[in-house]
Amino acid sequence: MTRQVECFFDFVSTASYLAWTQHARLTREANAEIVWRPMLLGAVMKASGNTPPPSVPAKRRYMREDFARWAHRYGVELNYPSRHPINTVTAMRGAVAYLDTPAFTPYLKAVFEGFWIHDQDLEDPEVLARLVEQAGISPQAFQEAVAREDVKDRLRANTDEAVARGAFGAPTFFVDDAMFFGQDRMDFVIEALQRG
Repeated sequence: MTRQVECFFDFVSTASYLAWTQHARLTREANAEIVWRPMLLGAVMKASGNTPPPSVPAKRRYMREDFARWAHRYGVELNYPSRHPINTVTAMRGAVAYLDTPAFTPYLKAVFEGFWIHDQDLEDPEVLARLVEQAGISPQAFQEAVAREDVKDRLRANTDEAVARGAFGAPTFFVDDAMFFGQDRMDFVIEALQRG
């Protein structure tokens, strides 16, 4: 039987990007399905009393170096965006809007790579429209989708649920009731899934 792991994420999170690059490994090694749960990292951090890494200079420097090590280990490209952190509300609403559609996977790829490899400003509507087109989505349809109240409500609900379950950052994984924070905990996630 295929097990499930929930992944609460936000495009603004470096660790969420790195975790996304490893999702195929996770599903293959654990014979698992990822249930993607878009959330707003800023709201989670505020509700949990967490401090964003960029606000602590020493932490910011260390984490950039450490994430670079992980990217090297994974064999993936990572280029810090010139603007970071940014407001990802619209991009995350897009993730919710296309979550249960065939466009979701191409959308994740376009947005994650656009931001973390190609320095595309997700706050710029024209830039986001180009990324959406890369994913095979009409920019007009995208604008209509992210303006829907059910999409906004679902993103808020995901964010509130993440906080209620103990999340304080991204990515946060749940295997049943067990919580794992960070892309560097994916081996523990795989082990938990394999234990069944």
